[in-house]
Amino acid sequence: MTALTLSTSSAATLRADAVVVGVAKGAKGVVVAPGAEAVDKAFGGKLAAVLETLGASGAEGEVTKLPAADGLKAPVVLAVGLGETPAKGDGFGHEALRRAAGSAARALTGSKKAGFALPVEDAEAAAAVGEGALLGAYTYAPNRNGAPNRNGASNGKGKKNDAKSAPLGEVALLGGKPRDKEFQAAAARSETLAAEINRARDLINLPPNDLDPKTFAAEAQTAAKEFGLKVEVLDEKALKKGGYGGLMGVGQGSQSPPRLVRIAYTHPKADKTLALVGKGITYDSGGISLKPAGHNETMKCDMSGAAAVFAAVVAAARLGLAVNVTGWLALAENMPSGSATRPGDVLTMYSGKTVEVLNTDAEGRLVLADALTRASEESPDAIVDVATLTGAMVLALGHRTFGIMANDDAFRTSVHEIAEEVGEQSWPMPMPSELRKGMDSPVADLANMGERMGGGLVAGLFLKEFVGEDIPWAHLDIAGPAFHEGAPWGYTPKGGTGSAVRTLVRLAERTAAGDLG
Repeated sequence: MTALTLSTSSAATLRADAVVVGVAKGAKGVVVAPGAEAVDKAFGGKLAAVLETLGASGAEGEVTKLPAADGLKAPVVLAVGLGETPAKGDGFGHEALRRAAGSAARALTGSKKAGFALPVEDAEAAAAVGEGALLGAYTYAPNRNGAPNRNGASNGKGKKNDAKSAPLGEVALLGGKPRDKEFQAAAARSETLAAEINRARDLINLPPNDLDPKTFAAEAQTAAKEFGLKVEVLDEKALKKGGYGGLMGVGQGSQSPPRLVRIAYTHPKADKTLALVGKGITYDSGGISLKPAGHNETMKCDMSGAAAVFAAVVAAARLGLAVNVTGWLALAENMPSGSATRPGDVLTMYSGKTVEVLNTDAEGRLVLADALTRASEESPDAIVDVATLTGAMVLALGHRTFGIMANDDAFRTSVHEIAEEVGEQSWPMPMPSELRKGMDSPVADLANMGERMGGGLVAGLFLKEFVGEDIPWAHLDIAGPAFHEGAPWGYTPKGGTGSAVRTLVRLAERTAAGDLG
């Protein structure tokens, strides 16, 4: 993985392949951002003019490379756009810094070292730059032995990646005050958080023939051993014996049977417990209700919620947070076969409730229902589930924003504010009680489908039925931002994004601090 260091060198004296500076859109043209003073001086105070000549505008994410002027040790200057110049007295927002650093890191693929001379007013700004750079430097390079590879040994064809396609080797954060404890902690947190987000990305990007429920569970067991976590894996025999009708019903059509994984981090001084539940459909064909052509190719990403939960639990452990965090990974493969659940079948869930399956492609809510009930049995202080649950949420909020529903308005607001704080776009969604009637069934306690309009809200109402009484619960539908099919932007790569990991980790930090919301 790309290294992050705090450097006392100036942008002029640092020996590196490139030095990164920030520029913004001003009222009269390009404005050089704070942190780039030494570089601007080397250009005789005309760096902005030179960049404008080259067509730069300072727009967000815009990258302009130019040869370094005399007096700079690095041979290349990379100017990255920060967007609009902030109002007088205000600094650049942390998300603007993250995205700029990510764009710069992507543009420096193949470089061994780069100095980042972006505006770093305090430790939080330094953390944003470091986080963005490390996430932007991510590349997916899997091994073909079925196990995720940590950023880069092979290209999936048994060949070594050449130097030109290797991720940026080192991010030297200029102005980072390496002897300051706040800056040290900020850099360490950025490294941990980026590593775990990239862990989630690796899992999401694995082809479905390399990641089934069994191998996903094995990944959790390996991480548990490395980081001192407790792990329990229920296989198909245990699930059947335990009455997990949702997980078994979804997974029974596949040759790769389902798993329920409990992975837990405990802290000796913790007095709060946060339960995280993730949808882990390692491949979703839709089952008997087969998805139409053109909707199958990216369905390896339907385990993004479980990947986010897994990564967040490990991050909490690595950060040593004074909170207990338990992750529940509901893992199954949804396939059509002679043994698959049929539309019209009735499943008896772990809670004892019966569900009429009207659409086998509404499978995520079935596996989550069992996991939510099981998580509720431990009486946590709050539960958050994360899932690529509905196409309806993508229609409502687009590809960059996830929806938040909850059984408690204050908790929903808190989760939304946390997501915005860490730079993850989200929006609070309602849970209209009148939509519940649409899930009434003549043969079961409820159906897994309701009214077509407002389908994302219906799914949330279904899940609510399986949450224990008096437990604050939030549901994050990350169907939009979990998997990015377009060109990379900012620190967001093509493929798995690791959506919701930052929100979950900050929620755990808030809980540890006694501010659950």
